Amino acid sequence: MPELPEVEVVRRGLSEHAVGRRIEAVQVLHARSVRRHLLGPADFVDRLVGRAPTAVHRRGKYMWLVLDGGEMLLTHLGMSGQMLVQPQGKPDERHLRVRLALSDGNELRFVDQRTFGHLMVDEPGERAEVPASVDHIALDPLDAEFVPEAFVRALRARRTEVKRALLDQSLISGVGNIYADEALWRSRLHWARSTRGLTNAQALELLGHVSDVMNEALEVGGTTFDGLYVNVNGESGYFERGLNAYGRRDEPCGRCGTAIVREAFMNRSSFSCPSCQRPPRSSG
Repeated sequence: MPELPEVEVVRRGLSEHAVGRRIEAVQVLHARSVRRHLLGPADFVDRLVGRAPTAVHRRGKYMWLVLDGGEMLLTHLGMSGQMLVQPQGKPDERHLRVRLALSDGNELRFVDQRTFGHLMVDEPGERAEVPASVDHIALDPLDAEFVPEAFVRALRARRTEVKRALLDQSLISGVGNIYADEALWRSRLHWARSTRGLTNAQALELLGHVSDVMNEALEVGGTTFDGLYVNVNGESGYFERGLNAYGRRDEPCGRCGTAIVREAFMNRSSFSCPSCQRPPRSSG
């Protein structure tokens, strides 16, 4: 699924193509895609028509268009969501769910094969620039206000596996399966290592690798691993070529040559080097 770098790429595209354009019409083609807008599709449409985005922001995997009326169009891409900018009249994508016609002759199209993503119009939360439904989401490591030392204290206070902590969006946002595996490989830490056993230096090194791998992915447009993630122009990202662990089962580790292994984790997969990232004798 799209993680922080992919969502940031899309955010930048929307900032370029949507800000300052008026939303002239909205069409909801699949009600599930606006299921979080509790007042229903008709209210969703009414709140958007005539509004103009003034900015596009992101926290972790969430992004939102700030509207000139003070509300926000919140977007979560889920497993397969895409926000595309297309000229009006171009044939619809197979999994087109929501269409927003813009005043410049283009459309914002929310395409979502698996329909796990969603759009909703939200009010500002306690912090005026953040939607109310995102208030509980932790800052991400690329946020200027993120405090590494505070994260390290919170991480080491947890009694859980280190990868499970990295995926906890109330602790640190934006980190998903791909970049967690990559940061852990760089840190030589097994995903089941206990957070309480990490030293300050180890935790800070891990955080540094999380930031580094995300920035590197961002520079090449993110990771298109399953063919579903694309930017607003429909282009894939290229960080898959730089992956050292994720998706590389049975391939040689780039450090030691040992075959990468895949292990079950939280109904997902974890990829690691059994030599460089030795599993703990007991997890948790």
